[in-house]
Amino acid sequence: MLNRGSTGAWRWSFARTISARLSARRSSARNARSRERASGFTLIELLIVIALITILATMGIVQYRNSIQSTREAVLRTDLFRMRDAIDQYYADKTKYPASLDTLVTDGYMRKIPEDPITKRADSWQIVPAEPDPANPSTDPGIYNVKSGAEGTGLDGASYADY
Repeated sequence: MLNRGSTGAWRWSFARTISARLSARRSSARNARSRERASGFTLIELLIVIALITILATMGIVQYRNSIQSTREAVLRTDLFRMRDAIDQYYADKTKYPASLDTLVTDGYMRKIPEDPITKRADSWQIVPAEPDPANPSTDPGIYNVKSGAEGTGLDGASYADY
């Protein structure tokens, strides 16, 4: 049989067990809510990620544009080299400079006059005339050199007209 003291102890023990179970349920609910919060991203984290992606995309676009410009400059140098080589071959064969760039095409030294990659036109080339022949001053001096007619400077800081 239970005495009064033992009944109170039993009630106290039972109440303590119930209280512990309720607080465990509350804490597990709090833990579940904190786990739900921990699985997402904060606004600051998202802003930092977006800022980093923006910076990297900007750097990529700049690199892309520079590579396109660098390619155009390389094509310009190659075209100038080939036209100058054709002028030299014409002079070596005929001992006079061509009267125009079209003469190089009609005589078979070039297939066609290339398009200036900077201006995107074939008629923008600047010609440098040759020195007049002192033995025959009445003849047309012809074309000694070709330069680009594009304005501005390249990535290396040199003017396009100086290529």
